[in-house]
Amino acid sequence: MTKKCPCGVGARYRDCCGRLHEGRATAETATELMRSRFSAFAVGDEAYLLRTWHPATRPERIGVEDGTRWTRLEILREENGGPGDDKGIVEFRAHYRAEAEPSELHEVSRFVRHDGEWVYVRGKML
Repeated sequence: MTKKCPCGVGARYRDCCGRLHEGRATAETATELMRSRFSAFAVGDEAYLLRTWHPATRPERIGVEDGTRWTRLEILREENGGPGDDKGIVEFRAHYRAEAEPSELHEVSRFVRHDGEWVYVRGKML
């Protein structure tokens, strides 16, 4: 059985965000990094989340919660963040279930290139 990627693009996890999580590839766009970070929350990959967080704003730990099940990602808006850009913004809604209750996180995230790779800088909850 082939496991679909949590990011929602429809590809197999191994061929989609899994290749980024394993270090076989890096995100080409801010949106691809956003999708891979959502998937990292979904599969509990705290190391990837920390690795793709800008060193100036990165916490020591994230503490991926075991009781939260990330169910769906909606990309609402993208500004810049393409292969030729150094900065980008991605607005998204991340749907999840915690203690059997559905909820969502709505955020505008800022990304930059650091040492040639896209990293998350910070987000503003809406």
